[in-house]
Amino acid sequence: MNSKIQNEHTDFLFKAILSLKTMDECYSFFEDLCTVQELKSISQRLVVAKMLSEKCVYSDIVKQTGASTATISRVNRSLIYGNDGYEMIFKKTAEAEKEQAKKSEDEKK
Repeated sequence: MNSKIQNEHTDFLFKAILSLKTMDECYSFFEDLCTVQELKSISQRLVVAKMLSEKCVYSDIVKQTGASTATISRVNRSLIYGNDGYEMIFKKTAEAEKEQAKKSEDEKK
């Protein structure tokens, strides 16, 4: 891997994130780590990326997320020229949702 951000400090951060197991653990860690605005910005970019991947138009994304067109453009560049991290996450979360739905259906039987 030849990443511009890879170093021992970033490795430590990512190992910490990978150790989290529950939504409550994530909330506790990220609320300590980030400001409210940082968390809102990160989550907004993720939602923008999801909407762009679903072929939503900029005007709809602005209305639904409040993101600026500059943010939307920046996220769009990452989707086109980035490392496919957003797509990887969308695939993994979709798979996890399917597994959870199947588990719920199995429990009803």
